[in-house]
This record gives sequence, C-alpha cells and structure tokens, in this order.
Amino acid sequence: MENHKSISNGSAMSITTVPEPEDRTVVKHSLRTQVRSYLIALRPWSFGASINPVILGTALALKSHSELSLSPANLVVFLAALVATLSVHGAGNLVNTYYDYLKGIDSKKSDDRTLVDGILSPDNVATFGQVLYIIGCLALAVLYFFSPARLEHIALLYFGGLSSSFLYTGGIGLKYLALGDLVIMFTFGPLTVMFAYTSQSGTLQLFPLLYAIPLAMNTEAILHSNNTRDMVSDRKAGIVTIAMCLGKTGSYILYTLLMFVPYIVFAILGVNFSLAYLLPFLTLPMAFSLEKDFRRGEMGKLPQRTAKLNLIFGVLYIIACLLVPRQAMPGIVTSPLISK
Repeated sequence: MENHKSISNGSAMSITTVPEPEDRTVVKHSLRTQVRSYLIALRPWSFGASINPVILGTALALKSHSELSLSPANLVVFLAALVATLSVHGAGNLVNTYYDYLKGIDSKKSDDRTLVDGILSPDNVATFGQVLYIIGCLALAVLYFFSPARLEHIALLYFGGLSSSFLYTGGIGLKYLALGDLVIMFTFGPLTVMFAYTSQSGTLQLFPLLYAIPLAMNTEAILHSNNTRDMVSDRKAGIVTIAMCLGKTGSYILYTLLMFVPYIVFAILGVNFSLAYLLPFLTLPMAFSLEKDFRRGEMGKLPQRTAKLNLIFGVLYIIACLLVPRQAMPGIVTSPLISK
C-alpha cells in the first residue's frame, strides 16, 4: 500500500489512509480559517467609525483653508492619518478580544469567537495588536515629515487615541467601569476629527470638535446597542456598562436619542443655513427600522446594522459639509495655513 502524509496536531506523520492531495486541502483550509479569524478579531465592520471622522476632519480643513488642495503631499497626509487611525482602532479591537477572553466574557455565543474556538492563541492576538500599534506609529512618523502641524500637537492627539484604545479594556479597563461609552464617543468623534484636521491644517481650532458631535453620537449608538444586547453576559462577568445602569427602558431611550438628535441638528442647520445639511435624512428610514428592532428586543445583528447606518450617515454628512458654502457653516474659523 502507498505511503501518504497527514496532518495531526500541526505535525506530519506517515500513515497509509489519507491521500496527499486531501492534506494540502486541509492545510489551505486551516490557513484560510486563521486569516478569517484575524479579520473577525479586527471587526472590520466597525471601521466606518474611524474612516468617517478622518474624512470629516480633512473636509473641514479644506473648507476653512482655501489654500489647501488635494495635492500629492496633502493626499499623503490624509492617507497617513487614515492608516494611523485604522491601526489604532484595529489594535484596540484586538486588545478588547484579548482581555474579554482572559476575563471569561467571550463565549461560544459571542460574535467574536476567535480565542474561544482556539483558532488563534492569545499570544497571536496580542502580537497582532502590537504590530498594528507599530504601524500606527510609523504613520505618525510620515505625518511628521509631510504635515504642517507641530509634532507635539499631532503626537498628543495620536497617543491620546492610542491610550484610549488600549485602556478601553486593557490596564484599568474603562469598559468594565461604565466609562467605555464616553471613551468611544470622544475618541471616534472629536479626537479623531481634530487629529485629521490638525494634520492637514497645522492648526488647533474648536469648531471641528463641534462638527464632530453628530457623528460621535451616531457612532456611540453602535457600542450602546452592543452593550444592551450583551447585558446578561456582561453582568455575569462582573462588567458595569451604561446599558446595565439604565436598564432596558433607559437603554432604549438613550439609543433613540443617540440616533435621532443628530437629525434634529441637521434639520436646524438645513432650515437656517443650507438645504445640503438635510442629506443625512436619506438614512432616516434605516434609523427608524433600527429603533423598531431595538424596541422589540431584536438585538442579534443590531450593532452591525447600526454600524452600516453610521457609515452611510457619515458619508452623507461629509458630502453635505463639502457642498455647503463656507459662509453657511456656523462657527467655522478661517485662518492662514500654518507651516513648520
């Protein structure tokens, strides 16, 4: 009988039953599964929460500084800011996966079963997170050479975001102390918008923080829906979240406010300044559908669906900001472009 190879616990041994072609299929399938697990651990469906603030901050810089253009150097600044932000976001998601597993929070019923199913080891996830943080720091180095901003300004904003992404579940674990919502709302709103704005313009202004608020509220709705869905398992694990403190009714009210207050803001802006601000209203049917599912307790895929709304909502908001004349943007400050 012909001698063939098989894979058993990662090692090859000689047996006479499994043909060699099947072995190659098993190896490829295992590799594919591992790559897929890395992607799941990154939670790419949430990346819109990072991409939109970077684009919004860049758009605000273009609107407030007429001398700015989409030159090759400015495109490099934009891409570097985007890579830095996405790297920190992805690393933060991995840190969350790592510590949720160590604390026994993730289970077979969790969305992210990367570590629970044993496809990746905790060391794999921790190493991947470190690599992403390093990539983010390299992107910051690129900004140092191409951005007009002072190094201390962009470094302060970048490392503020990096610290938030780690401390969300690592270190003191702000997520477990009912502070995670505030961290996410600040990081994936005002902080990231200001980081992108300052990277392009070289200036620190207050108005980008104000323009970030509608997007930040909509982004926070993603996390809040996730925490509301996971209230039971979080309570068993000893976690304290705002959703747990508010209960089901209070959480529904907060979710509704997070979803619909931005539309009220856009309605006021549309009536008083420019109809272009009404563009995000195209997502209103989606928002009502999500509110209905939340009210009915149909929470299974609500965080992912809220993230999809957030992505489209953010894109329409950014387009509105680009279409609106500068004089129709309340609070915007036009100042000379700062150079090093």
